[in-house]
Amino acid sequence: MEQSRKHLEESSSFFLVYVEVIILLSCFNLQGLNLLGLASPVAGGNETDQQALLQFKAKIIGDQLRSWNSSIHFCQWLGVTCGRKHQRVTRLELQFQKLSGSLSPYIGNLSFLRELNLSGNSFRNDIPQEIGGLRRLEALSLINNSLSGEIPSNLSACSKLTLVDMTGNQLTGEISSMLGSLSNLKVLNLQNNSLRGSIPPSLGNLSSLEVLSFAINRLTGIIPEAFRQLTNLSDFSVAQNAICGIVPVAMFNLSNIRLFDIGQNKIQGTLHSDISITMPYVEFFSITGNQISGQIPLLISNASNLNVLHLADNKLSGNVPSLEKLNKLYKCALAINHLGHGEEGDLNFLCTLVNNTKLEFLYLIQNNFGGVFPECISNYSSTLLHLVIGENKISGRIPDGIGNLINLEFLAIAQNQLSGHIPFDIGRLQKLKIFSADNNFLSGIIPYSIGNLTMLTKLGLGVNNLQGNIPSSLGKCLNLLEINISYNNLNGSIPREVLELSSLSIELDLSSNYLTGQLPVEVEKLKNLGYLDVSQNKLSGLLPNNLGSCVSMEKLLLDGNLFEGSIPSSLSSLRGLEALDVSNNNLSGGIPEFLVNFGALKYLNLSFNDFEGVVPSGGVFKNASATFVEGNNKLCGGIPELHLSRCNSKPSSNTSLRLKIAIVVVILG
Repeated sequence: MEQSRKHLEESSSFFLVYVEVIILLSCFNLQGLNLLGLASPVAGGNETDQQALLQFKAKIIGDQLRSWNSSIHFCQWLGVTCGRKHQRVTRLELQFQKLSGSLSPYIGNLSFLRELNLSGNSFRNDIPQEIGGLRRLEALSLINNSLSGEIPSNLSACSKLTLVDMTGNQLTGEISSMLGSLSNLKVLNLQNNSLRGSIPPSLGNLSSLEVLSFAINRLTGIIPEAFRQLTNLSDFSVAQNAICGIVPVAMFNLSNIRLFDIGQNKIQGTLHSDISITMPYVEFFSITGNQISGQIPLLISNASNLNVLHLADNKLSGNVPSLEKLNKLYKCALAINHLGHGEEGDLNFLCTLVNNTKLEFLYLIQNNFGGVFPECISNYSSTLLHLVIGENKISGRIPDGIGNLINLEFLAIAQNQLSGHIPFDIGRLQKLKIFSADNNFLSGIIPYSIGNLTMLTKLGLGVNNLQGNIPSSLGKCLNLLEINISYNNLNGSIPREVLELSSLSIELDLSSNYLTGQLPVEVEKLKNLGYLDVSQNKLSGLLPNNLGSCVSMEKLLLDGNLFEGSIPSSLSSLRGLEALDVSNNNLSGGIPEFLVNFGALKYLNLSFNDFEGVVPSGGVFKNASATFVEGNNKLCGGIPELHLSRCNSKPSSNTSLRLKIAIVVVILG
């Protein structure tokens, strides 16, 4: 009896210790119960969450979630965060994990989920409707996946949502008007998808909205008038759609706006110089690529925080207001409009930017600006990278102080009315990559200092009145891809240093000058060049036999010179040739048979030379509208459309032999 009582006391003592251990482990939320074998199976909501996660994993292709296994509690799995109280999943953050597959509908069973972030993966197929059952969801981020189908119609049931970001997918269908009921929403970003239809006016009810972006979709219709109510809006972008109509004027007075972008649409309407614009914090303002007419509002100059001003590609006219207060402006794009009056004073606004120390990009191309090229450009900050003012009516000289813009990379002044010489100080622009001054009235020589522009990739000085020799210093510009100095008054020989620029791959156009001498043998170095034009000069001598080394050549224009001799057989290597013009020279010999085999050849001009013999009938020679051989009196044959004489058939060698034998026999007889 005593022994039994003692045993009972020991059992009770053990039981109390057991209970104390259980309570202690529970208080500290330890997972060691599994190791001790004392824990009971996961039950209720916890089991639901675990199964939902396992079903999510089952839809993943690959083993990126191999750590999701029974060796640890699911709350410790990669990307999973649980609440402390109920051990339910509250956040699932698996961004940039290289996951692919589809989204499991079981994700809708994570009923305590507040944040779902699957951005930067490769999920595909539809977004499951079950996501609409996540009533506690506050943030949904599915950025940069390959999700398709429509946005779940019941997403509006997730009334606590503050962020919805589905940027960079393949979503289709329309934007549901039911999203207008998400009264807590602050961010709605659906850009870069394939959404269609119009923008629901109900979104104007989202008074808490701060970011609204539908850019790069296929939306049509208009910008709803109700958007004037979005007084908390800071970022607004509907760029690159097919939206039409006019912009609600009240939107220009959303005082919290920092980004306003309606570019690349079909928006019309007229801006007036006195229109009220109250955007004191705006940093990015773009209406580019629309059909907006009128004038640039004067009050835009009060937007002192403006970094980017994009008004290009519209129908704006009149004068550009002072930009003096825009000290933070680093990009100003006014190109492709009707700005200016083609007269002096049009460019006065440029001098209001002299004190700006941040300006990097200035685009004024394709307008109606007139007047003299302002000297104040020389005083611009050295931060300026792009100065693009071509296709206007700007006159005067290129300022000598242009060399002060030592960081300039892109100087485009083509198609204006500029005269005078190219400043010697142009050589100070050692970071210049593109120099385009074609179609002006520039005179004098090409300065030798141009060889200092070692970063140059494009040089365009065609259609001017430049004189003197082509500077051999161009041979130092080892990054040049294209040179066009055609239609000038240049003389002398072609510098071999220029032909040794193996970097040339797009174009070398020296045509319509007064160049003399032979085509240097260094032409063989142009193995990457696609277009060579030395036509309409006074070049002479034989065509270099190594011209066939230019194996990338597509267009070879040698016409209007004094070349003589035959077409080199090495040209048979130029199998990608599309156009060959050797007309108006003194070339002779037969037409090479290999031209027949040039399948890409669409234009062949051999006219006004001294070629002789039979014109082939195959290849390009079958097309009379692509082949020109007139002015070669010794040619015959070819297709009838070439109107050449028939070739005289010579007696065959057998006939001649028989005739000789007959004569001998007669004489002997």
